[in-house]
Amino acid sequence: MSTAAQTIRAWRADPVKFVRDVFKVEPDAWQLDALSALPTNPRLAMKACKGPGKTATLAWIVWWVLVCFMHPKIACTSITEDNLRDGLWTELAKWQNKSEFLKTTFTWTKTRLYCNDHPETWWASARTWAKSADANKQADTLAGLHADVLLFVVDEAGGVPDAVMAAAEAGLANADHKTTFAWLVIAGNPTATEGPLYRACTNERALWMVIEITSDPDDPKRTPRVSVEWARQQIEKYGRDNPWVLVNVFGKFPPSSINALLGADDVTAAVKRSISPEEIASYAKVLGVDVARYGLDSSVIARRQGRFAHPLLQVRNYDSIQGAGWVASLWRNFDGQSGGEADGCFVDDTGGWGAGWIDQLRVLNRSPIGVAFAGKPDDARYFNKRTEMHFRLAEWVKSGGKLPDDPELHAELTAMTYVFKGDKMLLEDKDMIREKLGRSPDKADALALTFAYEVAPLARTRNPSYADMVGDSYLTQAEQNGGVYNPLV
Repeated sequence: MSTAAQTIRAWRADPVKFVRDVFKVEPDAWQLDALSALPTNPRLAMKACKGPGKTATLAWIVWWVLVCFMHPKIACTSITEDNLRDGLWTELAKWQNKSEFLKTTFTWTKTRLYCNDHPETWWASARTWAKSADANKQADTLAGLHADVLLFVVDEAGGVPDAVMAAAEAGLANADHKTTFAWLVIAGNPTATEGPLYRACTNERALWMVIEITSDPDDPKRTPRVSVEWARQQIEKYGRDNPWVLVNVFGKFPPSSINALLGADDVTAAVKRSISPEEIASYAKVLGVDVARYGLDSSVIARRQGRFAHPLLQVRNYDSIQGAGWVASLWRNFDGQSGGEADGCFVDDTGGWGAGWIDQLRVLNRSPIGVAFAGKPDDARYFNKRTEMHFRLAEWVKSGGKLPDDPELHAELTAMTYVFKGDKMLLEDKDMIREKLGRSPDKADALALTFAYEVAPLARTRNPSYADMVGDSYLTQAEQNGGVYNPLV
């Protein structure tokens, strides 16, 4: 037997040796576990925290099969075409460039990686599906492969359609791992309590070798690629049970019910709380204004001071002049005829719906702040500003906030759910909530707007303006009608 053949045999039996010899690197502790499992485990699942080097490990596995087995066929996919291209497929090229042997033996292209001597029968391919594809088309992504050596690699597996996984599972059927070989390797962050990765780690665990990857500062097998200091800061800042910390630091699935921001018990407790005026006297008075987009929706003003939220006020079919006058009156008299001025006002400017109100308020000598719900959040844990505001509202409720007794508000708050998009939390789309409730969550959005940015209490001076002269009539009529202003009354 030639020296080259002996080397290949040694690498086939020991993927760790292959990585050390070919790439001149020492795998991390969890990577040693994953690589060592390959010779005897056809199904390998890697459940990962944020940033541990799982894509590099997937690339090593692809190269191991390409080098150590004759005429393999390898299909690689991910949750999106962009994710596959920018992640695993680029990683394969990166590691090829670290080895003269790989550079002279294989050719990498944007969609295919093949052995120069056998380009038609010895390869790995990048495969994706169209966003509009039905289950049959999705299944075609990994279907139709036949060879004595097969490898299916699925990155970001938590969100991959079941039809794609079913096709890969079928490819394992005839492998005996003596003369024919097949592997299904999946990896991803544990962001969803459903899907292929979740099943592999729970009810199908007996079928899988599961590698759990964590950046837990106290775990001896933690990934060294995530800063210990960073991990401790996240735990201290948000708590060990925070869903973002569970997923991104510990590499654990959040509880199955965690996708609801607030439960009925949270809201009921917040309604029953008592807050004395003295407890909130030093806090800023903040207005949140959600402007109606459609005729059936309401424009709503929320008023919050510290841990106390006043009853919400709502109107329908206001034009920008009426709306600005209404807001200005409450700005002047925050909680009654002698309630004093508000310290800040946030108006929903998503899609420009509130632009007219904002412009008219400026005519009235006020300086509202427009908030785009799809805008950039201050906290990188969240996908957009809307998600950030609603999470701040939920945290406020749970930590002692006082809610008004408003059944519509309560229904809206408990209907809010979220998912993970990558490593960021994303609130359920507003249209989906509208379908559940039969209306837009205008009251919840108005209250959430009071958490858009920090507001400091200002010196309470009066600047007479048009709003001072006309505002009282709007406030009086609204409050006389139970908080719902009807211009016909």
